[in-house]
Amino acid sequence: MYNVRKVTESVYWIGGSDRRLALFENIFPIQRGVSYNAYVVLDEKTVLLDTVDSSVSKQFLENLQFVLQERTLDYLIVNHMEPDHCALIEELILRYPDLKLVGNAKTFQMMKQFFDFDVDAHAQVIKEGDTFESGNHVFHFVMAPMVHWPEAMVTYEEETKILFSADAFGTFGALNGNIFADEIDFDRDWLDDARRYYTNIVGKYGVQVQNVLKKAASLDIAMICPLHGPIWRENLGYILDKYNTWSSYAPEDQAVMIAYASMYGNTENVANILATLLAEKGLKKIAVYDVSNTDVSELIAETFRCSHMVLASPTYNGGIYPKMENFLTDMQALNVQNRKVAILENGTWAPTAGKQIAEKIMMLKNMTVLSETVTVRSALEEKQYQELEALADKIVETM
Repeated sequence: MYNVRKVTESVYWIGGSDRRLALFENIFPIQRGVSYNAYVVLDEKTVLLDTVDSSVSKQFLENLQFVLQERTLDYLIVNHMEPDHCALIEELILRYPDLKLVGNAKTFQMMKQFFDFDVDAHAQVIKEGDTFESGNHVFHFVMAPMVHWPEAMVTYEEETKILFSADAFGTFGALNGNIFADEIDFDRDWLDDARRYYTNIVGKYGVQVQNVLKKAASLDIAMICPLHGPIWRENLGYILDKYNTWSSYAPEDQAVMIAYASMYGNTENVANILATLLAEKGLKKIAVYDVSNTDVSELIAETFRCSHMVLASPTYNGGIYPKMENFLTDMQALNVQNRKVAILENGTWAPTAGKQIAEKIMMLKNMTVLSETVTVRSALEEKQYQELEALADKIVETM
């Protein structure tokens, strides 16, 4: 049966949530599931903005049929061609043979790669700055390349002042009836997932996100309707500020994250002692993570949140412990920058991890390595306690 919510008098949410999916994009753990949002605008002509993932196709089609009643679907605006948003395009063509598809040139190039139907027969190609009227509603198209695919765009509707933002401003997490951000405790229940979603899905493309934010600043936006997560109709400045911070690679908090790898507990012990020293010196919001049992997507999210990182690793096969090396590789892939880093290494013989970590860190933009690497040989000795305390002082001085 249908399950829809009214967004405005003429706009309906007709999406669905998947709580069974364990890995988003088959890589990111999503314990709370994910929503796939789609929106219908009822006017002289009916307009659908994006479809959904095949996992919620039955719910989506029942929702669409209910909202349209006996009407046909005239237009589908395709903001994003990723399969979790375009899976139902061919099905809609079969159900509504006269359906017009609205998208940019890259949209239709990708559509032909995904589907076998006659795309050109249904295509209405638009470009930056074009408008489209469905009656009382006027849609403006804003290109958003690499946020986070090259064909991505957002659509602004001037009557309702809604920005249909594609993947921008989205988050992991299934919707539980409350589809509006003002109906939930976003800070408590959603912010961590929103940060993890942004940093791992879009984090690499900060410059491109900044470009879209500049374009959005010229629009009179009353509501943001993303393709994942809750709709923003109040306090839009909150999520816009978060995106501005994340996309400019500025730390969200003046805080320290300690990420350690430890085979037998000795490097872990050093990390815990350093965390205690930092706490005794007045630091709050310290976060400590074992890279071997923390998903790297969580570690990346924390690098965007915190101003300072401590990386502690044993030497392994003459190199960096593999889980730590994976973390460093993801940092580079996702363009982490503008952070202060301290390094701890361990090695029973020939410790070299610290030097190799420092080399990888300095390949990133605007990174500062604090002081010399602290080297532990097997287990921390009493005489090295002062080295840790000096490192803690250095971290505090640079906060």
